[in-house]
Amino acid sequence: MDIGWAIFIIGFAALVAAFLLLVIGLVYSELMNSDIPRGVANRGRLHMVHGLLVGIAIVGRVLHRLGVCHQVSFIRWFVACFLTRLNPVPAGLRVKDLKFSEVPVRVYEPTGVCEGLRRGLVYFHGGGWVLGNIDSVDEVCRHIAKESDTTVVSVGYRLAPEHRYPAQLDDCETATCHFLSVAESQFSVDSRRVAVGGDGTGANLAAALCQRLAGREHGHLAFPCAQVLVYPALQMADFNLPSYQQNHAVPILFRGRMVFYFLQYLNGDMSVCQDVLEGIHVPTELKPRYEDWLSPSNLPSEFLTRGFSEHPTPEYDGQVYHAIKAGLEHEVSPLLAEDAVIEKTPPTFILTCEYDVLRDDGILYRKRLLDLEKGVTWRHVSNGFHGMINFFKQGWLTFPSAAQVVDSVVDYMKTL
Repeated sequence: MDIGWAIFIIGFAALVAAFLLLVIGLVYSELMNSDIPRGVANRGRLHMVHGLLVGIAIVGRVLHRLGVCHQVSFIRWFVACFLTRLNPVPAGLRVKDLKFSEVPVRVYEPTGVCEGLRRGLVYFHGGGWVLGNIDSVDEVCRHIAKESDTTVVSVGYRLAPEHRYPAQLDDCETATCHFLSVAESQFSVDSRRVAVGGDGTGANLAAALCQRLAGREHGHLAFPCAQVLVYPALQMADFNLPSYQQNHAVPILFRGRMVFYFLQYLNGDMSVCQDVLEGIHVPTELKPRYEDWLSPSNLPSEFLTRGFSEHPTPEYDGQVYHAIKAGLEHEVSPLLAEDAVIEKTPPTFILTCEYDVLRDDGILYRKRLLDLEKGVTWRHVSNGFHGMINFFKQGWLTFPSAAQVVDSVVDYMKTL
């Protein structure tokens, strides 16, 4: 072998080894900063999955800084190629990829005999408005469609950072309204029995869409008959609620990461991330109203037993507020809507997980709905963590406990 080639190979191998050591070191550091309580379902597997996801993010960050590709693009590519499992379509189900007014959708239709028209569900995937797609919730939508005899429409809305608010919500509205307009004629679905729903930030979009549609005149179109909210993200006014404190380092959604996603959705201005975490973005005149809705005293006592500390009232900064002010509007923070808006929303299903920073968002929204005498069905997964629905029937990534979440949605859909 030529000496030059030998030196090149040795140098390249050393570079690869150094890169791997760097990644391993950073992954180890991140894992040491995580906290997975003993009560979490499948705790050891969550450790493993968290390490994998952190590794992917770190490699993407390194490639981004080297100018090879954007971090988000790398994460999306890796998840699509290696972590997303698409199985053959089971008997009893017909699956079609379509476009509703230029918005990509996947429609899941049960093929069994049905007396009369079926019910429907328009589903929005989670992923922080940045990640996720139709494929990431494929097994979830198949299971809901088949087990509840429901026609499910999964919406492939546009993502940040390429597209900012309100693009995602606009796509969800466009696809939903299109489906409502053709539900009976093209899919044998009763438009008066169509719910909207989603998980995480997808649930945010579902709640925001119901509030938007309630305030608009859509003529002949039916209004969604229910909203199905699986561990929803519902407000960006207070990131110091008990669930944010108790679960700040529980994978797969850390406290700081939720602020990152909100800011990516709004405008991508990461310079105010710490300020938003501290709460200096909330105007003084709005604080009393938000405190009424977000007070820990509104939570059942069992959710305070793991402890929390009252966060001191921060000093308001007008510049930070103006950087994120759209985030305090109800189309981004549905929990902060006025009573007159929430009163118009349909019956609601809310699922929360104990070890999730977003737990209290869902519980506090439930209280607001109940205070306004709205119909609410609540399910709480005492050993659950955020994102578990994405590990439903995913091969070696499967979490058996994820079936609790999906089957809870199935049970609710059967009541519509």
